[in-house]
Amino acid sequence: MADAAVDRRLGLGTLADGHAIAHHGELLQGVFEDDRGCLHRGLVTLPLDRLRSTANLVLEEGGHLSVEPRGRVKALRAAKLAAEHLGYPELGGRLTIQSDIPMGHGYGSSTADVIASIRAVAAAVGTRLVPGVSSRLAVAAETASDAIAFETEALLFAQREGVVLEHFGGSLPPFVLVGFKSGVSTGIDTLELAPARYSTDEIQLFRVLRAMVARSVRYQDAHLLGQAATMSARISQRHLPKPYFDVVVDIAAHYQAYGIQVAHSGSLFGLMLDAQSASRESIHTIIAALGDRGFQDIGTFPINAEEAAHVF
Repeated sequence: MADAAVDRRLGLGTLADGHAIAHHGELLQGVFEDDRGCLHRGLVTLPLDRLRSTANLVLEEGGHLSVEPRGRVKALRAAKLAAEHLGYPELGGRLTIQSDIPMGHGYGSSTADVIASIRAVAAAVGTRLVPGVSSRLAVAAETASDAIAFETEALLFAQREGVVLEHFGGSLPPFVLVGFKSGVSTGIDTLELAPARYSTDEIQLFRVLRAMVARSVRYQDAHLLGQAATMSARISQRHLPKPYFDVVVDIAAHYQAYGIQVAHSGSLFGLMLDAQSASRESIHTIIAALGDRGFQDIGTFPINAEEAAHVF
């Protein structure tokens, strides 16, 4: 009966859309306590709203969902889970994914597809899901997810549980991100990587870094955020070494970057720069230096920095 109601309201062949943004790896990733003192793997995502995934769902008879491209099996699984959650387990239709997010390097391409698909199903039945529900469905669909269902909100997120460990109470402070990959980088399947086994000292340090991120959001202090991200990247380097990490550290120091951030389970690097002092000329100089050292796919992204957006 529920599916018939959907058909009467929208009509077979009606198109419903869902959208989701990408991210540029993480600012912080590790193990953190919840409010009861229990430890969880968690991360602070760096949202990147210039890259997006769109899911288009056309309702059809027959109770069968399909996806194009056919390889987007996580998105299809998420759509089916969303339909079941919303009370339409026999929902039929064609799901089409269109995305400009590179796959396999830490941009969150699969999670963006998954969240977009969940949102498309919700739109098809005339409702919306809150980010927490979408996130839990995403984890069910792909085992580990990130926080992009919450768009650009700054928060600490348990990526294998789909729950928020801490809302930082605002958006990230403004900075300019120069993102890139090493010339030897290849696509990485996150689920093929064994989770890092952090030491007691590292877990203690994560408490400090979590507090630094919270303070950076409260006082909109991008320099403090850069320091926390750099320390998190150094911890990640002990568990999943990235080629040319020390070269990136040297370049960041030479150009007085706030810090560096990485995709902890991907191949991305990012230099975090002062949004007020960054200019087209200084950015071009940094891009040229990165290119000379063999880094590829170099891009510039203002993060919550409207005054810098016109420069890039």
